[in-house]
Amino acid sequence: MSNGAVVGINWGDEGKGRMVDLIARNYDFAVRFQGGGNAGHTVINEYGKFALHLLPSGIFRRNVVNVLGNGVALDPENLWDEIKTVSEKGVIIDENNLKISDRASLLLPWHRELDALEEARLADKKYGSTKQGIAPFYSDKYSKKTVLSGELFYPEELRRHLSDLLEWKNLTIERVYGAKPYTTEQLDEWLEKYAYKIKPFVTDTGKLLRDAQAAGKKIMFEAQLGSLRDLDFGIVPYTTSSNTTASYAPIGSGCPSVKIDEVIGVVKAYSTCVGEGPFTCEWFGEEAEKLREAGGEYGAKTGRPRRVGPLDVVATRYGVQVQAATCIALTKLDVLSYMDKIPVCTHYVLNGEQTDEFPFPAALPDARPVFEYMPGWKTDVSGCRSWEELPAEARDYVLFIEKSIGCRIGYVSVGPERDSIIVR
Repeated sequence: MSNGAVVGINWGDEGKGRMVDLIARNYDFAVRFQGGGNAGHTVINEYGKFALHLLPSGIFRRNVVNVLGNGVALDPENLWDEIKTVSEKGVIIDENNLKISDRASLLLPWHRELDALEEARLADKKYGSTKQGIAPFYSDKYSKKTVLSGELFYPEELRRHLSDLLEWKNLTIERVYGAKPYTTEQLDEWLEKYAYKIKPFVTDTGKLLRDAQAAGKKIMFEAQLGSLRDLDFGIVPYTTSSNTTASYAPIGSGCPSVKIDEVIGVVKAYSTCVGEGPFTCEWFGEEAEKLREAGGEYGAKTGRPRRVGPLDVVATRYGVQVQAATCIALTKLDVLSYMDKIPVCTHYVLNGEQTDEFPFPAALPDARPVFEYMPGWKTDVSGCRSWEELPAEARDYVLFIEKSIGCRIGYVSVGPERDSIIVR
């Protein structure tokens, strides 16, 4: 038996979806264990191009059972719309290949509105939220103020529970933000239109995964965002509201006893960042725009232009450590083919001293990048399918990164399509 996790090493948006879609063929289960509809996992395969927000990226493999674990912010509206959109492209989604944990909490109608209200209140101090209700959801979850998806099977108890939550939440909506309160009628409509639509997928996924483990099935865990957005180890407060690390996967999946044998950390061949917060190696102006256009760097969920810059060895090495990565998938190497020379942020300067350690969040804004430059290859590598086919300069770049971050690079992606990959 061999279980694996696919996780982000940096700020997110590294290309986890394309890696899960690729390697899911080797697994029996694909499990999302945290995060919510703020994800944007881009996948291109024989069905078309998709930006998955809640569905696990193994959904395109008919023999794979896809699970949304208890650690997920389960947004019925977002999920139901996504199921319909993906199904329309010919992808079969039914109760056999999609399972939802009965212990996953539901993201309620007011969470998304509260997210937007709080970002507006913060004004120029905003955290860069995608406004999908994630922070209010997790805040309520840990305050024990949400409902579990399993409560959909107990409609009378569910309505009583929602009525209590409605009374409590309207205090905040009205008195703190001066917004219009929610009504019982709105909740009833939401239940019928979205929540009850996903009820057929809800089951005891903890037992499902324990049984799978006992039977020697292979389980893959898919994370959302990356190490630097982790609630505990990221660039606080500019993080998501859940743990994005592989070590959380057994808890967030509902199977704490599961052992993870391989952690594939996904790293982009350069750096990108959606949202606010310190980004030491950030580029600006024409240089940034060229890289952004070459890589199509716009948020899959929001459409926002991503902040871009050279690969950051200091941040990446830290991400590898936080994730306990055993293998790296380097994505979008082909994007750098236009450069004459390729910069890499190899160190930081902080308080007048050079450092290789990723700083404490409060110190990050004062860190300055130290760049080294490597020769570019100035040729299209998108058709390469073996290590030997890559130009020597491209191989040198990959090997330099591998040595600098202290983790083997086992996959090199040279395009967004499923087969645009080099396996080392």
